[in-house]
Parts: sequence; structure tokens; C-alpha cells
Amino acid sequence: MDHKLSRTEEQNERSANIDALSTIDMIRLINDEDKKIALAVEKETEHIAAAVDVIASQLKRGGRLLYCGCGTSGRLGVLDAVECPPTYSTDPDMVVGLIAGGYGAMFKAVEGAEDDRALGEKDLRDLDFGPEDVLVGIAASGRTPYVLGAMAYAGGLGAHVIGVTCCPGSPVTEAAEIAIAPCPGPEVVTGSTRMKSGTAQKMVLNMLSTGAMIKLGKVYGNLMVDVKPSNEKLVCRCRRIVCTAAEVDEETAREALEQCGYRPKTAIVMLRLGVNAEEARALLEQSEGRVAAALERGAKRGAAAL
Repeated sequence: MDHKLSRTEEQNERSANIDALSTIDMIRLINDEDKKIALAVEKETEHIAAAVDVIASQLKRGGRLLYCGCGTSGRLGVLDAVECPPTYSTDPDMVVGLIAGGYGAMFKAVEGAEDDRALGEKDLRDLDFGPEDVLVGIAASGRTPYVLGAMAYAGGLGAHVIGVTCCPGSPVTEAAEIAIAPCPGPEVVTGSTRMKSGTAQKMVLNMLSTGAMIKLGKVYGNLMVDVKPSNEKLVCRCRRIVCTAAEVDEETAREALEQCGYRPKTAIVMLRLGVNAEEARALLEQSEGRVAAALERGAKRGAAAL
């Protein structure tokens, strides 16, 4: 392994005396450094957009999105993956997060796991990773063996491989078909990549999954119309979404949702077109699940019937 100092390990001159600052000055310094993160991510928007298009295309074909990382990077991938089912009603196997060392590593570091290149390949094999899937390798330093092993295996299968790192020109960027490398600069606490680097990576992952879900028709306007009503908060959110999208009162929204199994997309089409749940579901199926397209298709049918 190359032991040359990576950008994420560089010392930040601005915070060299942070231990001597007052609490308010310490917090202001951290906040000032955090302001650089969004600007660093902004420089990578073209690469992020290209990655979203690849991910959405493969998901439409039945492929999966797999995040792969170690430590903070791995936890961020798992976090993004587990949020997709309740937010967008995705199958739990559609977006998967892999962390070196397995489930236990989410809560306690597993020594040596990130240095095991072969383990990255093994974990993909265990999930039957195939050429139709997409791998996103996440490594702040850009040189984690576990991630590089997984990326090499996925690339060898002909799968799309995306790299997310905070070190441009690193092995992760070289191994990736699409490299996303925001560079927010040295950490306030030297080498503590859970801070600026972690925040940058989380912003990127949010864009990847959110962008892909929008392109899959799981958002109408800016409403999460495929939300899963798994708790009372989300049940209420379903009602608010239908109220807004269909321009109806809460009671009307509730009645429509009850008729279609609390599927906001179906309820919106029902109310906007004046059709029953079965007809609304059929229109959505014919429109690849996109509410706007289903409404347009239904409106055209209605006009033709006049």
C-alpha cells in the first residue's frame, strides 16, 4: 500500500491552534471550514449527473445499486441505502450498503477489514453481484484496499463502477468509470475524515440516490409520491402529499388512499382523473410509474372518448 500522505491527512493551518481557542471561536472555525464543502461538491456536479443517469438506467433494467466502503464511508453508504425503502418504497435489495467487516462494523470498528482487498471481492460475490448492477466505491482517502478490491471485481464483470473520494488522482478515481472527487480541503482535526470529507461524501450519495429515484418516477413535482406509510408520521405525510398534488381536502385524500392501499401515486391519479384505483394503477403501469405521464395519458383517453 502507498503510504504517501493523502490530501485527507494534510494538516489544516487555519486550525493549528484550535485547542487554544474559546468555545465560540472553535465552533466558528469549524463552521467556516464546513462552508467549503458545498463549493467542493459543486465542482463535481457534471460527474454526479453522469453517475445518476447510469444508476437510473441500470435500476430500470432490474439492476441494483451497491455502495461499498469502510468506516465512516461505509456507514454513509449503508445509511443512504437503508433510507430508500421508507422514502421511496423501493425493494430493500434495490439499494444495498456494504461495509468492510459486516453489520457489526456499523457500530464498532473491525480491525484489519479495510485492508483486506480480497474481502471486497468476496462480499460482492456473496451478493451475486453481476454486470447489470452498479457499484459505488466510497473512500475518502481514495486508496482503501477493501474498496479497490470490490471495484476491480465489479469492473472485471463489465459492471458500471463509480468512485466517490475526496482525493482526486487517487487509485479510486483511476479505478472508476465515473470518478466523483470533491476536495473540501484538510480537516479541522487532522485526518478526521468523518468531518468535512464525510459531509462531502454524504452530499454526493444523497444526490446519487435522490437523482436516480426522481428519474424512476418516484417524485412528482417535488413530492415524494412513493413514500411508504410505515409509521404515523409517514401516514400523515401521504395525506398531505395527496392533498397538495390533487388539490383536495384531507378527508378526500384519506378516502382515496384507503381505497388504493395508501399508495399516494395511485390516489393522486384517481382524484385528478376521476377514475377508480384499478384504472389508476393501470395508467401508472403503462407510464412506468410516472404520475405526470399517467395523468397525461388518462387525459388524452378522456378527451378521445368525448
